[in-house]
Amino acid sequence: MQDDHLPAVTGDDGHGERRLPAHGSGQLTPAGARGLSVELLEGKRGTGNEIDLLTYWRILVKRRWLVLGVLGAVVAVTLLATLLMPPVYRATATLQIDRETVQIMQVEGMTNAEGTSTPDFLTTQYELLRSRALAERVADELRIDRATVERLRATSWWQRASAALRPSAGNDATDTADENVADAVDEAAQDDGRADLAQGTALVRDGPTIEPVRNSRLVRVHFDSTLPGFSARVANAIADGFIESGVERRFGASSHASRYLEAQLALAKGRLEESERALVAFATRENIVGSGEGGLSLEGQNLSTLNTALAAAQDQRIQAQALWQQVGGGGSLPAAAVGASIINTLQQQRAQLNAQYQQQLQTFKSDYPAMRALKEQIDEVGRQLQEERASVRASIKAEYDAARARENMLLSQLAQLRTQALDVDNRSIDYNILRREVDTNRQLYDGLLQRYKQIGVAGGGGANNISIVDRAIVPASRFKPSLPRNLALGLAIGLVLGALLAFLLEFLDDTLKSPDDVEQDLRLAVLGVIPRLKKQTVANAQADPRSAFSEAYRSVRTALQFSTDRGVPRTLLITSASAAEGKSTTALTLARNFAQLGKRVLLIDADLRNPSLHKTLEVRSETGLSSLLAGAAAMGKAVVDTDDERLKVILAGPLPPNPAELLSGNRLLSLLTVAAEHYDQVIIDGPPVLGIADAPLLSNVVGGTLLVVQAGSTRRKTAQTALKRLLVARARVIGALLTHYDAKVAGQDDDYASYYAYGTSPRLTGNP
Repeated sequence: MQDDHLPAVTGDDGHGERRLPAHGSGQLTPAGARGLSVELLEGKRGTGNEIDLLTYWRILVKRRWLVLGVLGAVVAVTLLATLLMPPVYRATATLQIDRETVQIMQVEGMTNAEGTSTPDFLTTQYELLRSRALAERVADELRIDRATVERLRATSWWQRASAALRPSAGNDATDTADENVADAVDEAAQDDGRADLAQGTALVRDGPTIEPVRNSRLVRVHFDSTLPGFSARVANAIADGFIESGVERRFGASSHASRYLEAQLALAKGRLEESERALVAFATRENIVGSGEGGLSLEGQNLSTLNTALAAAQDQRIQAQALWQQVGGGGSLPAAAVGASIINTLQQQRAQLNAQYQQQLQTFKSDYPAMRALKEQIDEVGRQLQEERASVRASIKAEYDAARARENMLLSQLAQLRTQALDVDNRSIDYNILRREVDTNRQLYDGLLQRYKQIGVAGGGGANNISIVDRAIVPASRFKPSLPRNLALGLAIGLVLGALLAFLLEFLDDTLKSPDDVEQDLRLAVLGVIPRLKKQTVANAQADPRSAFSEAYRSVRTALQFSTDRGVPRTLLITSASAAEGKSTTALTLARNFAQLGKRVLLIDADLRNPSLHKTLEVRSETGLSSLLAGAAAMGKAVVDTDDERLKVILAGPLPPNPAELLSGNRLLSLLTVAAEHYDQVIIDGPPVLGIADAPLLSNVVGGTLLVVQAGSTRRKTAQTALKRLLVARARVIGALLTHYDAKVAGQDDDYASYYAYGTSPRLTGNP
């Protein structure tokens, strides 16, 4: 399976295919292990967007001592700081702030138009509790002096000790605080007094904490200080001062309104007096006499009266005229007039006389003296009756004439008064204007006066909406620092800082630490993982066939047998990106392991710059690889025997001035070809890749190259650069070997060590 992420070299094999560097059809290719590594890598990258909690846990496990160290340091600093902190005592006073107040006097304009139920009402009250004016009021009321401020602000143990030695500080903390607060400031020094007041105000403003109680109208006012008595006293002073300042603000508003109305009253009074004087002067000048409430002149009032009298006279005249027209034409007299006269009496008397005359006429003749006398009486009564009727008609006529004369007189008088009234009205236009101005000024003055009296009465009529529920008491124990809380906080901060530092160092650390890192960053199959030896030497670990070290290299030997489709490459180069990564130990150990299988193994020390096999094997030879490549010796003279008859060694020999020239010649290829014919396995301990051209030259002529990577030491870029150089040199890199691996240090599961140590007794090991 072709992977585009793997480095490749394009070769022309007749088809133009992209492939890994190779030497020809006869060379072995790394097969199954690498393909499986790539597939596993692709599967792993498929979940790259997910959060791998196990990876973070491994980082913490790997850096556990750093995390524990940071945790211990933070906890120790927290403990020390807590023990050195001055004790802080908190006193609490509880206030009730009602939104609505009881108004004894409801005066328009004396209450807030928005009301106390607006959302920002309580917020305003909280800010007033924190205001500078209230703090200054409390500081001035408690007479907080500079010595008290300095003592309360002494935060270090040295400052507290110095404050305790001062005479002004006293002996007992609580009693001294109360005495210092109660001391009066020297009023003779105004500058010092203002400075003390400023410091006291700042102290009071820094100490309180306002805590509203949820779903209630209660507010807790906390005050923190290093003296318990001072805390209680200031908390109570803040509560009292807050209530008093609220009352003063209300009375201040009433007083301001009163002063404003006083000024307006004075102005209104002056304008009223001026307008009245102008009205009187104009009336005097124009000879206009007012008639009182109606505002009419005397002529107007008389005209109104005459109009009324004329209407009555006309009514009487009409009635009298009707009566006269009734009786003047010979009609009957009205019943009212008849009833008021003696006509009815005369008519009755005449009727009686006529009846008597007719009765006597039956007895006597008309000329009888008695009859004539009776006839005369009847005539006399008739004459009287005619006279009475004439008198009634005359009286009706007289009433009619009188009514008509009165009407005419009233009409004449009314005409005169109308003329006079019109003249007065013409002259009263300005008078009425002045009079209306007087009335307006009087109404304004009366309204202001009434308002002034109402404000004076209602100024103190409202009940206070703020009350103290619980007064502050002297705290019996300190509020902070709390050792358990601070230690818990320090523990949390230490864990967070330790974890952050561990993650920071881990992400700054670009070394290859685990097999997963090698597979992901180098795209190479990991053929083995060599555990890190802790105390035992490499020789002792190699001598113990059941050690984890030996088992790991045997596992590498097995993996090499399956690294290509033809088994282990006949010529195998062991190299690394840089020096001291374990390549020499790997080459020697693998050579011994292959020899244990009964193979004839040739181990060549190809590091012509810094050879090390002669030291490890404790053998000496004046002839080596450099001699063979220079043509100075035959191969038989350069091969050295070891303690294992199946293992032969060719040492580096004399160090040449330019090893790259020797390695680039044809003799190296000839040497390896001959060695491959006489030995079953040729293992070359090569030089590091970076910095020199030796390793790429060697990798080009061998059948396979094994790249050794030291866990936790080899950087990603270094290993990638080394691999790139090998591939550019057309090396067949069959895989990588991870040495010095410590699962605990890498933060990985200890699968390799536990497997290799299966069935073995625990033993101490050392580094290769």
